[in-house]
Amino acid sequence: MPRIPIVMPQLGESIAEATIVAFNIAVGEQVECDQDVIEVETQKAVMGVTSPCSGRVLEWSAEVQRSYAVGETLGFVECSEEEAHRLGLDGVVAEAGAMRESLPHGFSPLDAAAAHFMQVPSTSLGGVAPTLRGLPVPAHASGASFLSPRLKARMAELGLHAADLAGIAGSGAAGRLTIEDFEKFLSQLDQQHLSQASTMRVAVADAMRRSWTRPIATVGTPVVIDPLLAHRKASDPKPGPALYALRALAIALGENSALAGRLIGDKIVHPRSIDLGFAVEAEDGVLVPVLRRADVTPLKDLLVRYNELVDLARRRRLPADATGGSIATVTNFGTFGLEWATPIPLPEQTLVLGMGAGRVVPHWDAATSQFLPATEAHFTLSFDHRVLDGGGAGRLLTRIAQLLGNPAEL
Repeated sequence: MPRIPIVMPQLGESIAEATIVAFNIAVGEQVECDQDVIEVETQKAVMGVTSPCSGRVLEWSAEVQRSYAVGETLGFVECSEEEAHRLGLDGVVAEAGAMRESLPHGFSPLDAAAAHFMQVPSTSLGGVAPTLRGLPVPAHASGASFLSPRLKARMAELGLHAADLAGIAGSGAAGRLTIEDFEKFLSQLDQQHLSQASTMRVAVADAMRRSWTRPIATVGTPVVIDPLLAHRKASDPKPGPALYALRALAIALGENSALAGRLIGDKIVHPRSIDLGFAVEAEDGVLVPVLRRADVTPLKDLLVRYNELVDLARRRRLPADATGGSIATVTNFGTFGLEWATPIPLPEQTLVLGMGAGRVVPHWDAATSQFLPATEAHFTLSFDHRVLDGGGAGRLLTRIAQLLGNPAEL
């Protein structure tokens, strides 16, 4: 009967290995296709490795508390000829011997079978697919740091630069960007709204690119948050301060979404939806859940989903529909007692809005012509200087401050 290898899958973008935590199934027990059989831990999450088919576990070649690279054989499942044929796995072991000569010295026939298995399309692996959700930046991601001559030639043909590809996760060795990744990226652009960037914008982008791979600048302003705090105190349940900031940013971007656009070559790619992320501190890192269509969803309607995602993020259990695809992020660094910070936008984003800790300060009151105590917090807006200049970023931040002054309208 066919012996089908259980291999370490790609559990997230550019994650190279995972550590075995426990075996859920003992040798000799029956398993179903896509059943979790091993519990593994990466740098960011604990998740399961599934069985590629229905059958009986023959052996575990892996050990608990040891780390294994993506593609390594962890064990074997014995299945029927019919099951192997149904899943397209009937040639895995049969071809192992033929593959031996093409593999590095020291590989066994079982490793060859596993290597063949990794080449089978993911749709036929019983659901083996990336399961890590909500990472703001993939661990060990190298991005477009290495470009093959073929890829460079293709980019030169289109007038693109390495910084234009900052948000693409490579599928090649060590996370390298392949020509297939690049062509897939181009095909996805055709499905989005495009507008012509001005000559000035392209010139500024080129100058900023020379200054840094992706030139990031930051503007900031103090904002009186007493109206926000009063509204929060009177609310039940109480929205978090970051949710007020997120809703204000969403409304401002809904008025002019081009401010959150991405520059790809000489085109501005406009966001199709105002989907905003918010930073949540989790164990050993930060996750970024996403609230969809935040510009047309009132604050009170966002609250339940927001609190739910905060809890899921802290437990590292974010669902797929709450990760990825956001156009900007809000981060409340004031929770750490910080008054000022310069957070950096994610590779696929142009903006990140930061909120500092509130401090009681003397504030000039024009109505009474005297200084009165007020709670003030510094808000910062870090942005990709290729898309926005200081004036545009400053106007956006000023609009956010205005909206926060009327929290009942959020």
